[in-house]
Amino acid sequence: MEHKVFTPPKKIKAYPPPPSTKKIHPFAIDAINTAHITTTLDPTGSRTRLFARSNPDAPRVGDILLTTFTTGDPFSGVCLNIRRRGPDTAILLRNRLLTVGVEMWVKIYSPKVRSIEVVERAAKRARRARLYYMRKPKHDRGSVEGVVEEYLKRRRLVRSGAVGVRKPGASMKNPSVGRKGVGAR
Repeated sequence: MEHKVFTPPKKIKAYPPPPSTKKIHPFAIDAINTAHITTTLDPTGSRTRLFARSNPDAPRVGDILLTTFTTGDPFSGVCLNIRRRGPDTAILLRNRLLTVGVEMWVKIYSPKVRSIEVVERAAKRARRARLYYMRKPKHDRGSVEGVVEEYLKRRRLVRSGAVGVRKPGASMKNPSVGRKGVGAR
């Protein structure tokens, strides 16, 4: 019978784990997204300010928005949803074209989007964050083309200087006096 010689096990070198990037920079993705928006997607910051939660004039669901693309094609519709996701921030617009309901997601930082304008504010604040119920015939707003045409006509008149811009809250009888009291905005 042969005797085997006992050999001790080899020592394996153990290395410490690499330093955690979470400890170095806890919000790395947010910093990268912010830098990408400010340097590449929106260098002027106009769209970021337009859709900021702190902006009182920011578009809300229920408003009618007009989006113009670099090809010159406009698309207008009722805003059903605003999805705030950093560089992927998008709005869902719905309009009725030729008796067919059309919805379109518009990424606000897309280079194909030239401008986004608020045509008409909702009469009152929507009590839902997403107005998907407006897809049903009972609640459907219908075509907003008439409202948009009126807005564009008025905008052309204001830009040409033919019509002055009234101060918000001014009354028709006395434009120098603003609203006060219960009906003030």
